[in-house]
Amino acid sequence: MASSEQSDCHSALRARPNSTSKESVTHDEYNYPNAWSRYREIFREPFAEFLGVAILIIFGNGVDCQVVLGGNKLVSPSEKGSYLSINVGWAVGTAMGVWVSGGISGGHINPAVTLAFATFRGFPWKKVPIYIAAQLFGGIVGAAIVYANYFHAIDLVEGHGVRTLATAGLFSTYALDYMTNVSCFFDEFLGTMVLLFVVLAINDKKNSPPPSGLAPLVLFLLILGIGASLGMQTGYAINPARDLGPRLFTAMAGYGKEVFTFRNQYWLWCPVIAPILGALVATFFYDAFLYTGEESILNKPTAEARRRHIYANPGQRPHMPTGVATSDSV
Repeated sequence: MASSEQSDCHSALRARPNSTSKESVTHDEYNYPNAWSRYREIFREPFAEFLGVAILIIFGNGVDCQVVLGGNKLVSPSEKGSYLSINVGWAVGTAMGVWVSGGISGGHINPAVTLAFATFRGFPWKKVPIYIAAQLFGGIVGAAIVYANYFHAIDLVEGHGVRTLATAGLFSTYALDYMTNVSCFFDEFLGTMVLLFVVLAINDKKNSPPPSGLAPLVLFLLILGIGASLGMQTGYAINPARDLGPRLFTAMAGYGKEVFTFRNQYWLWCPVIAPILGALVATFFYDAFLYTGEESILNKPTAEARRRHIYANPGQRPHMPTGVATSDSV
């Protein structure tokens, strides 16, 4: 009897740690089924931003090249599009870029959006540098892919090995000659404000958010509208990564320093600084007058409100695959 009890006791002791170990391994394997999955978790969000911007640029620079180069008789016997084609191409690129990255990184694909949400909506500042770096690198790679695809057509238009601002504009934005510096800045500032107002409304549960998964469709219509209404004069960069990434590539691809010296550092104050300021101003006004969610710094409770347990209404989903994201889990 004692021997039987002792045997049962040993069996129980052996079973107990095995059961615990099995539960632990099962949970661990659910999150990280192999060694690669552990490393992937480190750069999954930045890669989503990189891929989203690359897709944006492939569609956007691609349609620029097809329409402009295709309009040259040396390249094609008939025209291959119009200004509306360009607007549609950039709109599709934005929608597809957000669709690919939205559920993973929030689909910022725009440093101006990232900075606005870090400033006003609690997006972690520690993620801002890697997000912006990934976005810029995505712009470089996307432009390189399009350049490789249309390399021979550019040679036919410019001459073999010749690269000037005439085709640099296929990749980055250059304002029309009649535009003053102030007008260029305002054009990009205004376009980015419109962009952010709609992006903020998309993600505001107390406004009119689109059905789950349809935010890219709204963004398609938004970019199509901005391009059709505000795009002529400066090329509606409204996204520093969309302009600076391809511009860096063109400088490396033989276009030289002219891509940066155009109009006294136009590249910095118009397609980079103006969109960032436009995004910040738009987010401030939206949060000040429309948004009631607790994520905004403008809705943080005062000491008296905290004492009385009064807080703003939660206005955001914890993770939003709709163009932007604010939670630390993103």
